Amino acid sequence: MAGITDGAFCRDISTFGFDMVTLGGYNADQATWNAGQKILSRGRPEFDLKPGELLAYLEEQSVLVKDQDLWNGLISVNLRALTPDPIIEVSKLNNVDVVEINAHCRQPEITELGCGQSLLENPSHLEEFTREVVNKAKSKTSVKIRANVPCVDDLEIVRAIEHAGADYLHVDAMKPGYNSADHETIKSIRQETSLFIIGNNSITNVDSAQKMLAAGADGISIARAAITGTLPFDLSQI
Repeated sequence: MAGITDGAFCRDISTFGFDMVTLGGYNADQATWNAGQKILSRGRPEFDLKPGELLAYLEEQSVLVKDQDLWNGLISVNLRALTPDPIIEVSKLNNVDVVEINAHCRQPEITELGCGQSLLENPSHLEEFTREVVNKAKSKTSVKIRANVPCVDDLEIVRAIEHAGADYLHVDAMKPGYNSADHETIKSIRQETSLFIIGNNSITNVDSAQKMLAAGADGISIARAAITGTLPFDLSQI
């Protein structure tokens, strides 16, 4: 969650039993930083870091999370960028286990650049982008997508990401007009790919988590339900 999930937040939330925590999303180049400034100016949370400050900041934040005796999970970093290069650079940081390509953000300042959700409009470009990260990164690679975007074929996107060699597919199973996840889309994606699927959207209790896993997700991610830094349910009960 932009402007929220920094090292301190992830360190505290990791104690609830998560196998992976995600720092970000961060704007990784000048163009996305400029867009982030516009987003900040209208009052939406963003991480206010210039591109030249990002690597040192992420090194510091990842140490905050990993410098614990009781947690040995993975750190992922969600990144917005015009090109793969800054994402690849982040993958070289010692404590970063996964870099996540943000093909999910729908803020207009980001999508107008061709970043975030707009990457879904060009599957071949997304595949090439992802493949370059996969081939050059020192960490594993995840791609976060938003389901049910108008004029986007979710399964074509999934095939592109799998062909590119990604390790994780992080799916926001958004169902427009509903306050619940689109489990049918997760089922369809499961039938299409052998990628490790992280299911996201409307996971607020044990029941909603179990439904996501039953639909075919290999894991779940929790955002809004954890925004206060606590969880309203016990992960061990899933």
